[in-house]
Amino acid sequence: MVGEDGRQPYSSSYRAYPGRPTALVGATVYDGAGRRIDNGTVLLRDGKIVAVGDASLSTAGYDRVDGTGKFVTPGIIDIHSHLGNYPTPSVDAHADGNEATDPTTPAVWAEHSVWPQDPGFTRALANGGITALQILPGSANLFGGRSVTLKNVPGRTVQEMKFPGAPHGLKMACGENPKRVYGSRGRIPSTRMGNMAVNRQTWLDAREYANGDRKKRNLANETLAGVLDGEILVHNHCYRADEMALVLDMAKEMGYKVTAFHHAVEAYKIGDLLRENGVCSAIWADWYGFKMESYDGIPENAALLRQADACVVIHSDDENGIQRLNQEAAKAQAAGRRMGIDILDAEVIGWITLNAARAMGIAEMTGSLEAGKMADVVLWNGNPLSVYSRPEKVWIDGALMFDAVTNRRPVSDFELGQPGQGDVK
Repeated sequence: MVGEDGRQPYSSSYRAYPGRPTALVGATVYDGAGRRIDNGTVLLRDGKIVAVGDASLSTAGYDRVDGTGKFVTPGIIDIHSHLGNYPTPSVDAHADGNEATDPTTPAVWAEHSVWPQDPGFTRALANGGITALQILPGSANLFGGRSVTLKNVPGRTVQEMKFPGAPHGLKMACGENPKRVYGSRGRIPSTRMGNMAVNRQTWLDAREYANGDRKKRNLANETLAGVLDGEILVHNHCYRADEMALVLDMAKEMGYKVTAFHHAVEAYKIGDLLRENGVCSAIWADWYGFKMESYDGIPENAALLRQADACVVIHSDDENGIQRLNQEAAKAQAAGRRMGIDILDAEVIGWITLNAARAMGIAEMTGSLEAGKMADVVLWNGNPLSVYSRPEKVWIDGALMFDAVTNRRPVSDFELGQPGQGDVK
């Protein structure tokens, strides 16, 4: 909904931190789009990537950073996070990720719960090289509300962190969570068929609103109309293959598109169907078995999706996992290799960079090292797919936000004066 001044409500006030013209030279470069460049050069200026190439690129006028023996990747992107909504310390007073009062709450926006002082943001930056992340509402509800995409920079307000130009997402959920939460209260949905019935009726009501007079504002229907208009992307929490297939049928019936299934532990069973429908699978490397609908999860999920030529994204859904998405991607790669599916390192990096950006609607701006894109870049002290490697420097829009060598790192206001402030072990 655009206001009379032509602006979106709660619009981004993000401004890039200042940086210097920088040339990363001599490193192995994984560009996020599947290319590997040995002894590569990456040039950053005015917040943008100027050029990516080999040692023949001129570095005149740039501060040179020697990357010999090191690796350069795009900034790591987490498509599924709850930082800020379930921040650290993990206490009830901070639990703002689930509006678990009704099975359909598309009116709520995750950004209105984000606490910018969450120390998890700086841990993700320093330990995981995270430069952008999508904050989603939780999965108690069939319609959980709008997601928000953030740049991983310190900000006094969430608007100062909002990724400029990133579309909102709509968090949906199927399966055990909604039927458990509301079935335990003796109300619909208490079954999977109840889930589908509530979903379909909600979409029918939204279509009536979208095709009618939108001047009478309704926050829930504005979100759903945004999905029907193609402006808001659907991120659907779903585990079982049969339910994912049903959701795809529902999307066709109601006239919207599923952008990504999240968690999707059984995605490997329907890789062809996901490919044909252009749906990404945002998955863990090896989480499975912690509830019945995750029982058929296998570590080879990502590799089998890749074999089916379907879109793979590795996500965290966890304040600790977000600090090692590179290792999670490597675990998924290794599981594939053990079953004879060999996936190049340069492609695996795309699972935590460009593929995530595509599914979040920001691939034109970030996710790969290409001229004109945001200078969101990580210099690793070794191969990023090694358990022994860590980010050495992280740039966001060309500004050096973390430097392990000089101990340059942001510290949230909440941590100031506390023992161990800024500790990133």
